[in-house]
Amino acid sequence: MKIVMIAGSNRKSATSTQLTEYLVRIAEQKGHSAVLFDLYRTPLPFYSPDESHDSHEGLAQLKRLLREADAIVLSSPEYHGSMSGVLKNAIDHLGQEHFGGKPVLSVSSAGGAVGVSSLQQLQAVIRNLHGINSPEWLSIGGSQRKWFESASQDAYEVGQEIDDRIHRVLGSFLALAQLVRGQGKPAVADAG
Repeated sequence: MKIVMIAGSNRKSATSTQLTEYLVRIAEQKGHSAVLFDLYRTPLPFYSPDESHDSHEGLAQLKRLLREADAIVLSSPEYHGSMSGVLKNAIDHLGQEHFGGKPVLSVSSAGGAVGVSSLQQLQAVIRNLHGINSPEWLSIGGSQRKWFESASQDAYEVGQEIDDRIHRVLGSFLALAQLVRGQGKPAVADAG
């Protein structure tokens, strides 16, 4: 499957981005094609319905990736009980053609215990774009963030409890994506 993971932080070393990079590695280890689109590295123009940004290379790349995706992961830090502005801006550039009928996993990193408000908002937005919300979501907070703050590109020192949860949630999401993807294929008639 093709999975696009959008890291929605405007901070260079965001724990939400580090977590998303870890999810990319796990998905690839499970045999899927996973692409990270990092909004810090590829900033998008401010959305305005009065302006066309068709010539913006990063936005064109994001739209192409999402059209081709079988499943999507949206990752955000939680700021003041909400998703990040850069992630909301990116989503505002997109529409049902990018999310409709596709499973979407919501992921957050919060300074407190967990980022539930941002996850609820992400799921509401996905419903409005006719995406399929994964029944589970993933949030890290507090001391769990420290495991990703010290992460290098090659290794993460993740505690067993959070690592088990990450694998369980991602596994559930991938199973949903496989199920949805399988429904789009025509049934083969029995020739006998």
